[in-house]
Amino acid sequence: MTTTSEIRTAQLAAIDESGWGLPFRFVQPRNLAFWVYLVGVGGGALAILRYFGPGAHFYGPALTGGVLLFGLYLVPWLLLLRHQNRYTAQPASLLAAAFAWGGLAATFWIALPANTALLEIWSKVGGTAFASDWAAGLTAPINEEFAKALGLVLLIGLAPRLVRSAYDGFIIGAFLGLGFQVFEDVLYVYNGAAQSFGTAQIASSFQIFLVRGVTGIVSHALFSAIFCAGLMWVLGRTPGDRHVPRGVLTMLTAMVFHFAWDDMGGLSGGVPVLAILLPFVIAAVELVTLFAVLRRAARQERTWIRQILGPEVDGGVVDPALLSAVSGLGKDRKAFRKLVHDRKRARHLQEATADLAREIARARGDETAEVAHARAEVLRLRGVQPVG
Repeated sequence: MTTTSEIRTAQLAAIDESGWGLPFRFVQPRNLAFWVYLVGVGGGALAILRYFGPGAHFYGPALTGGVLLFGLYLVPWLLLLRHQNRYTAQPASLLAAAFAWGGLAATFWIALPANTALLEIWSKVGGTAFASDWAAGLTAPINEEFAKALGLVLLIGLAPRLVRSAYDGFIIGAFLGLGFQVFEDVLYVYNGAAQSFGTAQIASSFQIFLVRGVTGIVSHALFSAIFCAGLMWVLGRTPGDRHVPRGVLTMLTAMVFHFAWDDMGGLSGGVPVLAILLPFVIAAVELVTLFAVLRRAARQERTWIRQILGPEVDGGVVDPALLSAVSGLGKDRKAFRKLVHDRKRARHLQEATADLAREIARARGDETAEVAHARAEVLRLRGVQPVG
């Protein structure tokens, strides 16, 4: 039987290992990672000005339309990722830094010039036909996935106690990929307007928005989430979490998905039926893999949540069913809703319990007014009178 002392020790260990509740401090003049980050993002911003600047006055409608449309496109993505960032959640400022790296540094500072150079090499080595079918898939998965993952490495350098688990890599990777995806999509809108010599810019922007918006569901955010989760398994920043073969296989899987998506034409071999079916097949495989990686990556986080709330369960504040809902999977939350017989009350109970866990982590396990308030809210929603 586990004693109160052991439960308390496990709680403190989980708080320390997860780093949950610690603030993210971006400005660190004595940290090399800070200056590399600034150079990358600054270089990307300058590259944007050089790329868009000369034609901004002529292709302004397309550029404005692209920014507005893909700005709106961000909203459901942010809501989805906020929902997934549910366990030992990362600070919004850190995720914003990931988004900025993906959009500015990875896209314009690294990938754009690197892709241009490598695509020319493939054309010279394999010829025009070979480059048309295969060059994109042999170029982008290498340059782009490692460019985005460099942002994760820099954020580890900036917040080593916050970025610890494969789940952290998954969430941060999704934001890195989302930044890349949105900025690249605006680039596609601009290039589309330039290729059509500025005619029908609004219509062209909307058409690209529809195509890129739909395919974006299984694009860069997905690739980077999988790739960065794998990278964290390779690095193994928490006890027992290092698994190099799994990590390398996961990273390669993300690159294969990226390759398949970019070289769909080559893979279909010009067969019309394959050209129609292949995107749906690849998308289905990608989504199944994504959820499998997410479920495996979240194991450590779910353990931390249970350990952080352990003393609250021992003290009767949180009951086992509620703990399972907060620290478990979708099936656990569904079972809790059925147990409570009230979807709204079940959601409020889970949110209040997650708030309690967060306040405990922020207080580093100490008793504070915020912890007491969060605990009282859980008891109120449960209809339990506090002791004492």
